[in-house]
Amino acid sequence: MTAFDPERARFNMVEQQIRPWEVVDPRVLDVLQRVPRDPFTPPAYRALAYADIEVPLAHGETMLAPKIEAKLLQALEIQPTDRVLEIGTGSGYLTACLAHLGGHVVTIDWHADFVAEAQVRLAELGIANVEFVTGDAFAADLPGAPFDVIAVTGSVPILPARFQALLNEGGRLFAVVGEPPAQEATLLTRVRGEVYRREALFETVISPLANAPKPAAFVF
Repeated sequence: MTAFDPERARFNMVEQQIRPWEVVDPRVLDVLQRVPRDPFTPPAYRALAYADIEVPLAHGETMLAPKIEAKLLQALEIQPTDRVLEIGTGSGYLTACLAHLGGHVVTIDWHADFVAEAQVRLAELGIANVEFVTGDAFAADLPGAPFDVIAVTGSVPILPARFQALLNEGGRLFAVVGEPPAQEATLLTRVRGEVYRREALFETVISPLANAPKPAAFVF
């Protein structure tokens, strides 16, 4: 049996999964090549850290597939001075990528153990420009608002107005919107004031964001 080689697996992930999905931004490709994914993966699934799948986490949550993370990072066009909000810390892997690309990251998660474990992993990698919050992204006070970039890492049935209001003018928000089997990766840009531009990027299905509000049911 061939031993797991994370360096080779990371190279193959970029070349065989991410580039074919039309991710061409050199900064994004560089970050994905440099940030190790396996330390963020539960030990039982470490050999699958770079596979084209959603890796299971605790609480029924998952890590996004690498190509979805890559498309998210490219779509947001993160600049070195950007203030970034990540809604759904999860394993902390995407947090690390956002921190490499942006100036300062605030990440929030419903699960306290996810936040605590991500803090440890990022500290081990020497990443210090991240602020961690445990709580409900739909209600909690978020330090540093408004933000230049918002990355929503779980799907939402509808795009919450609260998230839109947290954007600076010119700010970009990525979210997967809708309910299975019809979900769509969406990029929302706050043009000015209450004027937003919404762009459909691609169809996909990902796990829901914890505590996401449901749309009102239609009653006959």
